[in-house]
Amino acid sequence: MTGTDRPSRLIGYARVSTYGQTLDAQLEQLRAAGCAKIYREKATGARADRRELLKMLKHVAAGDVVMVTRIDRLARSTFDLFAIVKQIADAGGLFRSLAEPWADTGTSTGRLMLAVLGGLADVERDLIRTRTAEGRSRAKARGQHMGRPPALTPQQQAEARQRRAEGATLKELAQSYNVGRATISRLTHVVA
Repeated sequence: MTGTDRPSRLIGYARVSTYGQTLDAQLEQLRAAGCAKIYREKATGARADRRELLKMLKHVAAGDVVMVTRIDRLARSTFDLFAIVKQIADAGGLFRSLAEPWADTGTSTGRLMLAVLGGLADVERDLIRTRTAEGRSRAKARGQHMGRPPALTPQQQAEARQRRAEGATLKELAQSYNVGRATISRLTHVVA
């Protein structure tokens, strides 16, 4: 029994990536392991907004054990795996993978592996951040504009600045160029 006097539950999560695949083998393994409730979905593991996963995470309570047949059914990256398992642990639940005995947060080895996963997730996040920054720097060096393209051409910008200096209102300018007032305001506050 948990502190809430509710018996712990064995909760399964089964996922396949495409609609041509079947969940049958995973469901059979999870039922054999004692899971009464199994969340199942057909969605790519790369998506963080998987409906059934989010529903399961919302309902995990203290003492529950979330089971998967293999960890790749839960997440596609170390970062995602750590984030999901941490959410389960923060709710007071445990995580267990049937195919990977080391992935059991109910054991000291499993908790150690979770800590290692956290470190690997940090490294993965830093590598992604570094590669993104390097790519951005290379693009800027080649003269590529970063971000959304400007709403107005350079000629329209010069014309709008001139009209604003001659007394046109933000609203009039925004309507004539079919842009928001904030676009005109930013444009006319930039000193060229």
